[in-house]
Amino acid sequence: MNKMFFKLTALLLVFGLLMGCASDDTSSSEENEGSVDITISKDNGEEIVTEKEVPIEDGAILMDVMQENFDIEEDEGFITSIEGEAPEEGEQKAWMFFVNDEMGAVGANELELQVDDRVTFDLQAWE
Repeated sequence: MNKMFFKLTALLLVFGLLMGCASDDTSSSEENEGSVDITISKDNGEEIVTEKEVPIEDGAILMDVMQENFDIEEDEGFITSIEGEAPEEGEQKAWMFFVNDEMGAVGANELELQVDDRVTFDLQAWE
């Protein structure tokens, strides 16, 4: 009986140590969190309207991030106004966006951001 008690105690002690040493898998979600830098400018960067560092998780959709952090207006997936800045009536300008200095290949409502991306929205002539 004494041997059985000793073995059971040793087994519980080993089990307890293993459970105590097990890593908690919260680091994987923390690794996917960070921020992006967003710049709002006009005329090819000649005038900076605002700049902001915005917290995100990898895979966040650019349009959602913009709606959560800026005063925007959009029409059928196209951003028409940011922070009250919009093209004048008849003006051939539009909001163009760039991620890490590359023009967006898809719309803002489809683009997935990655932590540390640099996003620029620029109100510029489209001709």
